[in-house]
Amino acid sequence: MRAREFIAEEKEGKIHSDHQSVMPTTRRVRDLGGYDRTNHWNRMGMAMAMHDGKTTEAIPKDKMDPNSWVEKYNTAHPYTKEEDNMIVGAMKTIGSDHDHLIKDHRSLEPDHVHKVSPVTGFKGYKRR
Repeated sequence: MRAREFIAEEKEGKIHSDHQSVMPTTRRVRDLGGYDRTNHWNRMGMAMAMHDGKTTEAIPKDKMDPNSWVEKYNTAHPYTKEEDNMIVGAMKTIGSDHDHLIKDHRSLEPDHVHKVSPVTGFKGYKRR
């Protein structure tokens, strides 16, 4: 038996004529280079939700950045210094391409966030 007889990557499959005849239109899409189809489909969904569907024009870059800050990376969000140490240790163990984007481990609310509730506290129901 030859390798080309059992390796599926050698040739591309063809769409069956019965399937083709019942589909009004079909597009096959992936990111440039085909590296991260999941992230690409997520970004496609966001762009489709913002688009009006009346033209084929791109959404302006001031409305939607074509790339996310995460892009082809996973993210880790440790709550404690110990959890951060665990992540660093794991990356050293298996090797990892990574960036340390936010180095301040404190959680600081922005100035425009209400730090005191504007709602009067609830005293509860009377006991029987």
